[in-house]
Amino acid sequence: MKIALIGYGKMGKAIEEILIQRGHEVVLKISRTPLAEELNNVEVAIEFSRPEFAYDNLKVLLENKIATICGTTGWLDKQEEINHLAISNNTAFLYASNFSLGVNLFFELNSILARMMNKYRNEYQINLEEIHHTQKLDAPSGTAITIAEGIIDNSTYNSWSMDEKAKDIIPVEAKRIEDVPGTHIVQYNSDVDTIEISHTAHSRKGFALGAVIAAEWICNKQGVFTMKDVLELN
Repeated sequence: MKIALIGYGKMGKAIEEILIQRGHEVVLKISRTPLAEELNNVEVAIEFSRPEFAYDNLKVLLENKIATICGTTGWLDKQEEINHLAISNNTAFLYASNFSLGVNLFFELNSILARMMNKYRNEYQINLEEIHHTQKLDAPSGTAITIAEGIIDNSTYNSWSMDEKAKDIIPVEAKRIEDVPGTHIVQYNSDVDTIEISHTAHSRKGFALGAVIAAEWICNKQGVFTMKDVLELN
């Protein structure tokens, strides 16, 4: 495949390394919004930029009919518009808050546990914690939001919050520590025990590999997809 990397920071460089290892060609790598003429030879774009740039980047890519995967978080108030843009331009778009295979399996495990624990809402207090490196701009992480939404979809909790405390709200705590790729912990605490599931990333390689696998999968497709489609978890 001929790939454009939109956002060439640490994640972009990690993705590039895996792309080359798997025999793909990086024909564009930039940390700004691409110009239409720069996309002539691009088959798939991988967008890992910053929240304030993501919408403009995605708009240009999809308007030029470039199949795109996006791992930038913090812009999802405009996701419906971007999804519509992909469909109207007969191209493909895939957003994931996290491309790691392990994290996406963790999402499924989280949903199953939420359904089981909902019967015991009065006995257990839920807590969601995420820890990331100090360079991460958004809090909570997009992955933590996806975890919270998975709990809400499978229980009688109706929202999440970093500040507000209430029976029907999932409390979310975000910590920023130097050189931590990403840790997510879901706890159910009672007076007598704690049930906990967690995912800890050891490096960016898992995220980067998942992004490349998603790019390989989305090439020549049309529509709006998720990592569930890529990993056949639906």
